[in-house]
Amino acid sequence: MISPAARDALHGWLEAQKALKGASENTLDAYARDLAGFLTFMTEHKGAAQGIGPLTQITTSDMRSWMAYTRGQDVGPRSLARKLSAVKSFYRWLSEREGFDPTAVLSARSPKYQRKLPRPLAPDAAQDVLDTTESQSLTPWVAARDQAVVTLLYGCGLRISEALGLTCNVLPMGEALRITGKGGKERVVPVIAPARDAVERYTRLCPFPTEQGAPLFRGVRGGALNPRIVQKTLENVRNQLGLPSSATPHAMRHSFATHLLNAGGDLRAIQELLGHASLSTTQAYTAVDTSRLMEVYNKAHPKA
Repeated sequence: MISPAARDALHGWLEAQKALKGASENTLDAYARDLAGFLTFMTEHKGAAQGIGPLTQITTSDMRSWMAYTRGQDVGPRSLARKLSAVKSFYRWLSEREGFDPTAVLSARSPKYQRKLPRPLAPDAAQDVLDTTESQSLTPWVAARDQAVVTLLYGCGLRISEALGLTCNVLPMGEALRITGKGGKERVVPVIAPARDAVERYTRLCPFPTEQGAPLFRGVRGGALNPRIVQKTLENVRNQLGLPSSATPHAMRHSFATHLLNAGGDLRAIQELLGHASLSTTQAYTAVDTSRLMEVYNKAHPKA
């Protein structure tokens, strides 16, 4: 049982995350679940509903108990680290409002975990995927649709949610797209000619009207295309080509970034194209290794 005061504080923090940081609805839902679980545990751990006063008195021992309990629920290190991050963010906000010292919570150590990096396809394999996607359907407009989606993922570095979130307002597609990514952050990405051509061919064959506001990519019944359909198509493609299970729609975006970097692309420019808030995210995303960084350093540093 979460006390009304704690619930109000949770809602206030979630509103702050939405207003100040532009957190998406999915992110807010995850935060709400993580904090509700933490507050419920503290209620049971302490034997009483935790109002604001008791929450300001959480100790290092209490935090250890919560983390041990959470690990015992088959929660992996990565998920526990995410939950702890949410709790710390909540306590930073709460301590500023209530004027208490949150050190006991903020000093809790996040569990170590191995960050999994998405693996890019080799350039020839990426081209094979593009060439093979259209052959997965005998219905011409569906084949053209799938081809257009995958070409946008690889040619523009879009997330699958971004590609499927496009509306017919982007038609006729020009040389750039304004994309709204995670957290409502906007970016402008160039659209290469093969991607424009693939979209134009799809819209010419699509049996549904391309009216303003309507989804650009349609399912066979006319509704917005489900991402699972694209995932299934790529699964068939990789099985046909003998590619590893890592050859997913997301891998096409990752391949876009990695191939640009390997061709001499600027890391900051790639960060902007991907819509990453932090350069460190782009470095991990593109699997930048020491040798590559040293190569860039030797070329760019004035004293190198």
